[in-house]
Amino acid sequence: MHSPRIAIIDSNTLQAMGLKSIFTDLVPMAEVCTYISFEEMEQDGTDDFFHFFVASNSLLDNIDFFRSNQHKTIVLTNQQGGSPLFDNFLTLNIQQPENMLIHSVLKMFAMGHKNFKNIPTHMPPFKKMMGGGHPAPPHAHPSAATEPLSSRESEVLALVAKGLINKEIADRLNISLATVVTHRKNITEKLQMKSVSALTIYAVTHGLVNIEEI
Repeated sequence: MHSPRIAIIDSNTLQAMGLKSIFTDLVPMAEVCTYISFEEMEQDGTDDFFHFFVASNSLLDNIDFFRSNQHKTIVLTNQQGGSPLFDNFLTLNIQQPENMLIHSVLKMFAMGHKNFKNIPTHMPPFKKMMGGGHPAPPHAHPSAATEPLSSRESEVLALVAKGLINKEIADRLNISLATVVTHRKNITEKLQMKSVSALTIYAVTHGLVNIEEI
């Protein structure tokens, strides 16, 4: 079975690459492809994409195609709340802070592209896009599965996912700053993840933090 493919169509290359990085962490089993135009994507074939994340100008220029693939299409916007032009599409505000962007994307995948309005305040651990169970940690080291996080490391990771800095974590857990730094080093080594976005996704997907808390 081929890996599911996700297309990002956006002429802003840096923006597209940033989104690709998040998706690569979030859905490690997927192939994420970036295109600067709809025409470039067409040359690669459009039939086997699981999702289209498309800049608003590309969507409007190729509205017939995306309307016929509405259930797969998410419009990339630069504002909160979208636009009446895109009322029939899901939208993703890509100008929001990274932690909020990750939060929005997690909701989107977890709910299987249902409207955001009815998302429960507490969600069970994230399911794979193509089936049940937990996704493997992105770029996980083989020893990660046999070297789980300790209870304290899980607590630290949950607070990292909530956006707390080291000093705030130390104060919250009543431990020294040096101890927090040591825990974070152990966490990144065990999970083979360095970015806060990857750690946040891991924390949500493994039930360490409520998606509404990040």
